[in-house]
Amino acid sequence: MYSATIYGLSKAWYNNPLTNFHFFNDNHEWLQIDKVGHMLTAYQIARISAQAYRWTGLTDKKAAIYAGLTGLIFQTPIEILDGFSPEYGFSVGDMAANIAGPALYTSQYLAWGELRIQPKFSFHNTPLYQVRKELLGSTWHDRWLKDYNGQTYWLSVNPSAFGSRDSKFPKWLNVAAGYGIQNMVAAEVPKSIEIGYRPYRQYYLSLDIDFTRIKTRSKTLKTVFFLLNTLKMPAPTLEYNGRNGFRFHALYF
Repeated sequence: MYSATIYGLSKAWYNNPLTNFHFFNDNHEWLQIDKVGHMLTAYQIARISAQAYRWTGLTDKKAAIYAGLTGLIFQTPIEILDGFSPEYGFSVGDMAANIAGPALYTSQYLAWGELRIQPKFSFHNTPLYQVRKELLGSTWHDRWLKDYNGQTYWLSVNPSAFGSRDSKFPKWLNVAAGYGIQNMVAAEVPKSIEIGYRPYRQYYLSLDIDFTRIKTRSKTLKTVFFLLNTLKMPAPTLEYNGRNGFRFHALYF
């Protein structure tokens, strides 16, 4: 599965033959949302790996440590592929984000013995892909990966986990802070402006659900809930951005 994933990604992401290994500083690109994406991906790989390790009989602490290493090891070959790609290069910023994701997972189990802060993802289609389909994706399954304008990354926090055991705050209800970007039709802001779009950042505050805190005896539901916790659930959301100020969404995903 790991080999197939790397092979599939190499076919979907790299358009030209690989060349000599080199470094590339892309920290200024995409208003840094790609770095957040690296962090979330590495975190989710660690989270899924930890479940597998628990299934083998490891304790939560050991599973969290091994899962953190797995998240990092899984992402590293991708960065090496970037290093050989003429379009990209090995990014120190990407590598730092790849470390931050598993570190966030493992550190919570070492500190609290549970997950209280969870990175999550949501995506909606935007018309911006029509401007540069070769960059932002021509099909839906390409766009959710390449069109950063439609991606939102969240930190979903469980308030009840930080409160007293007698708190009446619903244990499954989270508060989520999100980050997104808009009008980025090129990796660099000046290039996007040159094309006719003025990029800006978006910040969100919303409610969310921690499905893993919903009690059930069904193994099937537990699996479904575990997978659903990758995604931020649609909910009323308050947005702030540098272009339009505050904006309310009755339902945002």
